[in-house]
Amino acid sequence: MSPDRDGSVRDRDPREDVPGAERPRPRADCTVDGENRITVRLTAPAMPTAPAVASRPQLLLRLRPPKGRPEQVRRVFDLEPAPGQDRWQATIDPAPAFVEGRWDAYVVPAPGEPRRRLLPGVRDLRALVTGRAPGPTSSPVAVRIPYATLDGYFAVRAWLRPTHAEADRIRVVDGAMTVRGRLFGAGLDTGAAALLRRRGKGGTVREVELTAEGAHAFSFTVNYRDLLSTPGADAGPGVWDTYVRPSADAPGVRLARLLDDLADRKKVFVYPATALDGLDIRPYYTLDNDLSVEITAA
Repeated sequence: MSPDRDGSVRDRDPREDVPGAERPRPRADCTVDGENRITVRLTAPAMPTAPAVASRPQLLLRLRPPKGRPEQVRRVFDLEPAPGQDRWQATIDPAPAFVEGRWDAYVVPAPGEPRRRLLPGVRDLRALVTGRAPGPTSSPVAVRIPYATLDGYFAVRAWLRPTHAEADRIRVVDGAMTVRGRLFGAGLDTGAAALLRRRGKGGTVREVELTAEGAHAFSFTVNYRDLLSTPGADAGPGVWDTYVRPSADAPGVRLARLLDDLADRKKVFVYPATALDGLDIRPYYTLDNDLSVEITAA
């Protein structure tokens, strides 16, 4: 097994070709449109050039399995000849949605041949920032973001959530964190609140007042000193995960930032730490782009 630097471990599959100097890796450019349709264009030397359907290559996306588990979920797309030498392309429509996770991309040159993992090329993701966002009643919220893994391959990060709380602006000042956001797939009602759940045994929960700004927009402020004094919680180092509860009897919805072009924001969105009682407290995004609060020894 070989470690992936984006937070997981990838099992090497015997069906995957090991590249040599004489066989350069194929490279994938991609474009995402306003409907979240992904067009992948490959520059792939030594691919079939005959138009016969039986000899055409395929684009294969496989859901990266948990460590030690076999590969189970795949999506296969036929590649069609595209303008330019050794160019092929495939279109990935918005539906059906991808299962949430990281999808590694390969090309299968011909039936029976080893699949080859793709290198990242140019990724035009402008539509993910300026294009149409899902409506507030949309359910599920399906997000797909092509990206380059830190070990240098082309992949697609997918999220699929029946309800979603999207974090927007986060402001850290005077020992507190104020979060503005928007709820998708549900509406805010009586008893709505923000919840912070401490990871680990017991899972102590701190409820925070939430201000509704219409049926779906919200804001809330977490006072760090209140967090440290939560009854039943260890006041020492740890991580608190953030949720929005739409109404008094509804389950919490994980708060995350998914609706833009960043597949991995943990090291991009870095917020200042606040020193308090010998501890450093700061909001941060996890490897899944979920929002949490980390407490460490100063």
